[in-house]
Amino acid sequence: MKIVILGGGESGVGAALLAKSKGYEVFLSDKGVLSDKYKETLEQHGIPYEEGQHNEEFILDADEIIKSPGIPDKVELIKKLKSLRKPIISEIEFAARYTKAKIVAITGSNGKTTTTLLTYHILKNAGLNVGLAGNVGESFAKQVIDDTFDYFVLELSSFQLDNCFNFKADVAILLNITPDHLDRYDYSFQKYIESKFRVLQNMTASDDFIYFQESEALAKELNEKTFPVNPLPVSIQAPVSQGGAVVDGILSVHYKNDSFSIATERLPIKGTHNGINAACAILAAKSLGISNEKIEEGLLTFKSVEHRLEPAGIINGVNFVNDSKATNVDSVFYALGSFDTPIILIMGGVDKGNDYSQIEELVKDKVKALVCMGKDNHKLFDFFGKKVPLIFDTNNIKDAVKLGLDLGNEGDVVLLSPACASFDLFKNYEDRGRQFKQAVAELANTTA
Repeated sequence: MKIVILGGGESGVGAALLAKSKGYEVFLSDKGVLSDKYKETLEQHGIPYEEGQHNEEFILDADEIIKSPGIPDKVELIKKLKSLRKPIISEIEFAARYTKAKIVAITGSNGKTTTTLLTYHILKNAGLNVGLAGNVGESFAKQVIDDTFDYFVLELSSFQLDNCFNFKADVAILLNITPDHLDRYDYSFQKYIESKFRVLQNMTASDDFIYFQESEALAKELNEKTFPVNPLPVSIQAPVSQGGAVVDGILSVHYKNDSFSIATERLPIKGTHNGINAACAILAAKSLGISNEKIEEGLLTFKSVEHRLEPAGIINGVNFVNDSKATNVDSVFYALGSFDTPIILIMGGVDKGNDYSQIEELVKDKVKALVCMGKDNHKLFDFFGKKVPLIFDTNNIKDAVKLGLDLGNEGDVVLLSPACASFDLFKNYEDRGRQFKQAVAELANTTA
């Protein structure tokens, strides 16, 4: 059987290694340039590959294609493969065939990484033999070659789920659904919703489904369709008999005949959205039989995710916070809700068709100054120009940080929460976040 892998990143190379180990004829093709690290790995294992092109004759002859989640279906090569009825799957689907491990699958528009890392940390701290994969850590496929883990925690994007068919989660978490990546879904929000709900396919009534019940699109889909799973809702409005709640500063969880609670002020990750993330992670741990003592220990020793409401330093009493991972409006909504002190907000970048009305009232209430950082900030100026006391235009992160300090008083927060992609001024959101932290550190040294 001949398997062709499209895309030579972490997931593609991992899939190639797994396919080779299972005795398949393997070929990897990437239209871009492969990193030296991955080329070396492929050569070491005798896996043929190409870069800078797709040899269509060879690819169209494949029995099965494993596609990188970054390649859209509208690409001509994918259309040709579909017309030939060639099976196109994701690395997640392929890897799942070769593991006996129980799987906790986590998806949602926002909060996936935090919830995935927190769930993994709680399970690992409790002594479970657990692996971490999907959008974080090493390739899932690479890790199942030897299949040494009893559990996997997987962070899954809609793109990965789109090419999953027989993949089955034992525990699924769906955090929320808000408009994102709609260019990949014919600008249909419903198609994107359906993509997220693919995390439930093949689950049964004995499998636990954990979800945030106040996510409007999610609740609507659950109201209109039936899924044969054990539902465990999480609420921020009122306690639930089975599931979780974050109400009046207390996070409480009820699972079967067991309960757990903790004051949210004790959590190392702050904000209502992180209360939801934590409740979901706790329910997953409960589903796998983790004790309250071990859950609390795991919660309190967790380190927050880089670039997600990450403390970046304090200068003259002004707090700098790196939320560079906030690449959509919904993320900024949660970030603004995490602070009770005045905010100098740094926003901007490549706008993804954003609707800023969701954060309009929060910005009016909390933001004393808006620093627009990007090559083209006209949309932010048009929307917020008359809604904030002060608004500034810059295309330089050092200037943005300096402005934040100049405008801030003791106790104020300078929050980088862009709502936009980073590619106008930076390589990616990680690069943006790291440059922000570096600029804060340099300014702190200068000020000192």
